[in-house]
Amino acid sequence: MILTNKGLSDRGAWEGRGYRLPAYDRAAMIQRTVAQPTWIHFGAGNIFKAFQADACQRLLDAGLTETGIIAADRRKKKEDVNDNLVVKVTLKADGNVEKAVIGSVAEMVYVYGDEARLREIFEAPSLQMVSFTITEKGYALHDAAGALLREVAEDLAKTPEEASTYMGKLTALLLARYRKNAAPLAMVSMDNCSHNGDRLRETVLCFAKAWGDEGFESWLREKVSFPWSMIDKITPGPDAAVANMLEKDQLPQGTPFVNAEESEYLVIEDDFPNGRPALEKAGIYFTDKETVDKVERMKVCTCLNPLHTALAVYGCLLGFAHVWQEMKDEDLRRMVEIIGYREGLPVVADPGIIRPRDFIDTVVNERIPNPFLPDTPQRIAADTSQKLPIRFGQTIKAYLASDVLDVQDLKLIPLVHAGWLRYLMGVDDEGNAFVPSPDPLLETARAYVSDLRLGDRPDARKLEPLLRNTTIFGVDLVEAGLADRVIGYFGELLEGTGAVRRTLHKYTS
Repeated sequence: MILTNKGLSDRGAWEGRGYRLPAYDRAAMIQRTVAQPTWIHFGAGNIFKAFQADACQRLLDAGLTETGIIAADRRKKKEDVNDNLVVKVTLKADGNVEKAVIGSVAEMVYVYGDEARLREIFEAPSLQMVSFTITEKGYALHDAAGALLREVAEDLAKTPEEASTYMGKLTALLLARYRKNAAPLAMVSMDNCSHNGDRLRETVLCFAKAWGDEGFESWLREKVSFPWSMIDKITPGPDAAVANMLEKDQLPQGTPFVNAEESEYLVIEDDFPNGRPALEKAGIYFTDKETVDKVERMKVCTCLNPLHTALAVYGCLLGFAHVWQEMKDEDLRRMVEIIGYREGLPVVADPGIIRPRDFIDTVVNERIPNPFLPDTPQRIAADTSQKLPIRFGQTIKAYLASDVLDVQDLKLIPLVHAGWLRYLMGVDDEGNAFVPSPDPLLETARAYVSDLRLGDRPDARKLEPLLRNTTIFGVDLVEAGLADRVIGYFGELLEGTGAVRRTLHKYTS
């Protein structure tokens, strides 16, 4: 079995091994999509292949759309030998596996190399939606100090035709559409960051203002939408065990695949001035901006992401290789249950379309414990300094603002903060050194704990500036009345080998 258009012609071989195949005329779909594109997606990574591309395929299978997706990536890495096909492997918590061949990508184009074709796509009146999964960093204009990034500053001084940054080139494509026909368009960030549509709009308008075309700016504000969205689907990197499974199915080594969990949520503000695919028929929610915001806060601030970050920090300290293994540990499971149900859930605003209690039940009982999902605490621990203000800071703010909740009732969230301080030392609970995951503020934060060793007592005066850093924690922990608790916990975590386990057990029992 070969993953190509020709290879799929032997449908019996694929379906006999349990693969769901495209149920539409793929050649006709590609022809229509290339001629009249409706959807282009930037960032054709794992989550796109496992989620958006599959959603589009389900519409194609059901006859609810006639066009697929044009996928855009940064630079061409190698020649496509699989006809833009990919295998999706869904790893269910009950041990069952679903396999599908996803063929909804009609064409691959590259931001650096296919400029002429991209301009043609953007000038097409049929284009309805431009979507993105390029990570939060893809929209960045400023560095940690608030200064314009060097490459952005250089681009802003150029003409649109000379733009070389990702977002500069994107804005130049929008300018080409405006000059060609000024047809409306939806620019939909589907990245896992708060108010992502606003982030994208801010970046695009920054370039538009620099180029001094007031008509273009007005068109962007009046005819181009930047909907908010919330996405949630765990898609770790391709796992060796899945690769072995595909090889047993007689697929050649190197066949492109993506492995992912079964659960998935994509909630999008329904603001599409040029129309959109009927993706609600594929399980995607369309609603108003306020509801998107509530769902995003439910997931990112309380019911999922904080639990992942807590497990990442303590998983690294306790030497776990996979996140699912942590949920078999009574102390760690109790930690996330307290953070989620007791400390987080009371501040969640029910979005109506997804019940918060049901969401967190699925997270705690099915999604994180899924032994067939090979995610690691080390991967999730990346960029923790960027995650703490949203994943825990918002809950602390809600307690401080509440007339009925007392911030002093927060016990496990401060334990995560203390655990992060302990993590910054790069020494696990057995006293062995480890390398902390990449983080833009890693070295800045590590400076506050660099002279500490196991058995030392932390100096509250030295730690105070770090604990007051609202960029990292979202709040001033001293003013919030939680700094003493964090330092106290940190002191216990420092008491020697085994202290992390003893402290965790003490406060979760």
